[in-house]
Amino acid sequence: MSFPIIDMHCDLLSYLAKIPGANPYAKDEIACAIPWLQAGNVRMQILAIYTDVRPESMNLATRQAQIFSELLEKHENDLAFVDADFLQNWEKQNCVGIKASVENAAGFGNESASWKEIYSQFDAILEKVKSLAYISLTHHTENRFGGGNYTKGIGLKDDGKKLLDYMAGKSIPIDLSHTSDMLAEGILYHIDSNTLDIPVIASHSNFREIWNHPRNLTDEFAKEIIHRGGIIGVNFLRAFLDPEVPERLFDHILRGLELGGEKSICFGADYFYTKDFGDPARFPFYFPLVENAGKYPSLIESLEDKLSAAELEGLAYKNSLEFYRKIQS
Repeated sequence: MSFPIIDMHCDLLSYLAKIPGANPYAKDEIACAIPWLQAGNVRMQILAIYTDVRPESMNLATRQAQIFSELLEKHENDLAFVDADFLQNWEKQNCVGIKASVENAAGFGNESASWKEIYSQFDAILEKVKSLAYISLTHHTENRFGGGNYTKGIGLKDDGKKLLDYMAGKSIPIDLSHTSDMLAEGILYHIDSNTLDIPVIASHSNFREIWNHPRNLTDEFAKEIIHRGGIIGVNFLRAFLDPEVPERLFDHILRGLELGGEKSICFGADYFYTKDFGDPARFPFYFPLVENAGKYPSLIESLEDKLSAAELEGLAYKNSLEFYRKIQS
């Protein structure tokens, strides 16, 4: 079986913003380079605007939003913007559709920004990238909005509540992939107690029941996302699968299905620039099975005896496609 692919998360933008001489076509530099996406039949790729928690985080986010816009202008033969028309005329597309997301709300507001500056930055980024596939309040660490997945005992802060209130009704999902458990709980409670119109997803997360890591979802949060009609993108990083067992990827996919996620499970590969990474224990970052986006056809093939045709189609693209069609309609 051959399917087009939707992938919920890669870090091409931060690579292009931070690495001197970075090139979106450099296959030997980053696993989500445009030729890899084309080889893997990726029809829609979410490009994260990633920042860490620093004074210059807002400038870096602005730069990545600009790069997103430039990619569409400079490479219109290869890339297209994912709007409602792109989604509705899905079968006719022959470019890689791209849409931006925000990974870490520090890109909207560093620790000293005023709320006037935060609202202005939010609006400016949204205007530049035209729509956002999702927003993560945090990355690994704590910020003014809440606790990241490597923090304990830090949940949703008042600034996080304020940002959720501002997001509501804008058809932008909140992403639980980098939250502490307390932050995830706080987000869900704030949405429900204030009846906020905010879809909930995990763009690039695996299952803690399969591999016990704070980056992975508990069954409770996974079921909550599924119950709310959200999507969960399976992450390809060895560290979050099980660093020693390549086949564990299949177990994470099957876990998502066991929890009732046949309409929710999708791909969130998490390809990023790894050459400047300080921890040698993390190399190689990906198993050969999924070492770049060009591997999707062989990955789909290796899943044919494990999933039904409908489950496979949902995983490859259909669950993500239906989710975005629904929230953009």
